[in-house]
Amino acid sequence: MGVLAAIAVLLPFPFYYWLWTRPHTWVNHCGRGRDPCKVMAYVSHFLKLLQLISLYSVSSLSLPPPFYFWPLFGFGQFLNFRVYQLLGESGTYYGVRFGKSIPWVTEFPFGVIKDPQYVGSILSLFACLSWVPIQYILLWSLGYVFMIHLESKEDLATRAKPLS
Repeated sequence: MGVLAAIAVLLPFPFYYWLWTRPHTWVNHCGRGRDPCKVMAYVSHFLKLLQLISLYSVSSLSLPPPFYFWPLFGFGQFLNFRVYQLLGESGTYYGVRFGKSIPWVTEFPFGVIKDPQYVGSILSLFACLSWVPIQYILLWSLGYVFMIHLESKEDLATRAKPLS
C-alpha cells in the first residue's frame, strides 16, 4: 500500500502544475458554459479525498492525540478557512490564471504569512505526525513547496484570456 499511498499523495500536483502553466487549455476544456474555477474545485476536492484516503491507509490512529495536534491542526485549518473566506472560490482556484479579475487582498493572514494556504496545509499535515509515517507528510509537504515555488513566478503571458 505504501507506493499507492505515495502516488495518491502526489497526484494533485501534476494537475495543479498543468493548470498553472497552461491555464488556457483548462479554460478551453471547461468550455463556455462552465466556470473553470468551479470545475477545478470539484477535481481538487476529489484529489484531496484520494490523498486523505491514502494517508488513512498508512496511518495508525490512537487516542488521545498528542499535545501539539490541536494547536497545529487548528491554526493550519484556520489559515485555510481564512484564505478561502477572503479569496472565495475563484481566488482560491486559480481564477486570476483563468482570466478572472480577483481583487488584491491584504488582510490577515496575507501580508503576514507568505502563502498562508500552503502554510496552513503543511501545519495541518505535521499535526498528524504521530499517526502518519513522516515520509508521507514530507512528500505531501514537498508538493506544496513545489507549488509555492511555481506560483511565485507569475508569468502574465501564460494567463488565459477570459471567455466572453
